Amino acid sequence: MLDAAHGFDCIAPMKTKFFLALMGLALLAVGCVDTVSGSKAGGAPFVKDKIRSRYERPSEEVYQAVKEVIIHDGVLINENTLHGQTNTVNQVLRAVQGKVNECRVWVSVEQISPSVTAVAVQTRTKSGFSDIDLAAQLDKEIALKLVR
Repeated sequence: MLDAAHGFDCIAPMKTKFFLALMGLALLAVGCVDTVSGSKAGGAPFVKDKIRSRYERPSEEVYQAVKEVIIHDGVLINENTLHGQTNTVNQVLRAVQGKVNECRVWVSVEQISPSVTAVAVQTRTKSGFSDIDLAAQLDKEIALKLVR
């Protein structure tokens, strides 16, 4: 007889190593991500979840378009105005948080110059993963709202 009485001693440690590797991957997949509004949200890091654009419009006009798009497509949850100050410029970042198609949506509006405004649209699903297609759709709707 070979090793019939002892069984297979290598199976138990191999199962343990496999389980630990799976748990390590699960911990890496879930974490905290920064939102464009300056807050934090739970989700999978290291995935593209933002669409950035610039428009040749005043920031107030762009901000109104952003709010109208979020209200039309879903629910507006929160509006923020964050004031930052550097040595030369008073910087104002306006942000909107909402829900569209059961996804969390954050949109920031920042005036770069008197005639140029930057917009960042960020989306996350319930499970914390990115929905970049929805972010692109919302960005396009904002652009179309500004053309009208």
